[in-house]
Amino acid sequence: MSTPSQHDNNANDMTNKKATDDLMSLRFEQFYIAVEQSPVATAITNADGCIEFVNQRFLEITGYSRDELRGKTPALIQSGMTPNRVYDDMWSTLHAGNVWKGEILNRRKNGELYWEAQTITPVKSAEGEILNFVAVKEDITLRRQQENELRLMATAFETGQATVITNADMVIERVNQAFTDITGYESHEVIGKTPKLFKSGRHDKAFYRRMWQALHETGHWQGEIWNRNKWGDIYPLWQSITAVTDADGEVRHFVSVFHDIAERKRIEHELEDQATRDHLTGAYNRRAFDSALSQCVSDAMHAHQPFVLLMFDIDHFKRVNDTYGHDIGDEILRQLAVCIKGCLRDSDIMARWGGEEFAILLRNTHQPGGETFAERICQRVRSRLFSGHGITISIGVGEYHLGETQDMLISRVDQALYAAKHQGRDTVVACEQEEADNVEASAW
Repeated sequence: MSTPSQHDNNANDMTNKKATDDLMSLRFEQFYIAVEQSPVATAITNADGCIEFVNQRFLEITGYSRDELRGKTPALIQSGMTPNRVYDDMWSTLHAGNVWKGEILNRRKNGELYWEAQTITPVKSAEGEILNFVAVKEDITLRRQQENELRLMATAFETGQATVITNADMVIERVNQAFTDITGYESHEVIGKTPKLFKSGRHDKAFYRRMWQALHETGHWQGEIWNRNKWGDIYPLWQSITAVTDADGEVRHFVSVFHDIAERKRIEHELEDQATRDHLTGAYNRRAFDSALSQCVSDAMHAHQPFVLLMFDIDHFKRVNDTYGHDIGDEILRQLAVCIKGCLRDSDIMARWGGEEFAILLRNTHQPGGETFAERICQRVRSRLFSGHGITISIGVGEYHLGETQDMLISRVDQALYAAKHQGRDTVVACEQEEADNVEASAW
């Protein structure tokens, strides 16, 4: 029979035990709530890997219910796309009693793939026996996508078109290798500077004003622009500039992407030449000359810019062809065109009018200047041999006067050429000034 003192001790022991049990129950409940409400997915398996517990976040990520997961292994959510070596490393690490960390591609219940970063910890008994595994998982799908996008952007930045990134004040922050290849500037030579460094001087203020207006109104501009490289060479680019804004719509950066179109322009120029040039002599063809003559007439009418038309042909050219053959005749035509081109200014235009006949436009020239030029080329041809043969030319000269049509001017100069033929050839005949004055007076 126990004494009162022993009874009191037993009562105290029971009270203490209940208090301890209550505290442990409270602690367990707090621990459960913390794990259940954790933003990180958590799963607990037994030593064989069968799932005993998962928290709410685990259910949200995988799409499965607790009943569908409990008693199963994590193989249920495997994608089949993670290499076996990853699992081999994981299990060898865990069976050795060590913590394993890694990233695994899994599959949700709806079939969607997702990436997880996992930390799996073995739970051991006092004797060191593995009782459970606790897996803490984080869905890193978005991070993976962002990393892939950044890698793609970095790859495109380094291997794509020339790219310049500036801040909102157009101060250069970054350029890629393609930029250096085109411009000649290394990154350290341009970072901290503005694109004014590349201005060629070919564009006026209105051009850049339109560019900035497009950027401010639409956030984008693209077009052809001429820049200057490190060595001073001016070259054409096709450039695209995009404004990059923040969440508040404020411009933070400008991204410029461009490529050198010099080769394309060269090809375009060649194609244009082929369309406007005579295939035999390289002089302009009749169609191109008509367009140039029309422009000269317009300039004379609106800007009072004078010009002179010359028409000439080779004397007795039929006799040359009949005597020496058409191949020699063609070679003489080619050599004659080269000979005359050597006397022309950049602003002058020569065309093969047809057969052995040519026409020349002398811009910003009056009749006396046209006559002097005609005499000079007449002498030049007379003093040379063409494919081993001497030739002469006859020339008609006429200045355009207001009120004339193109056809009227051509008719007058053609009549002067006809007169040169009848005056013995190898000579220059200018249109009579009185005729031109009469035409101008009749127009009024």
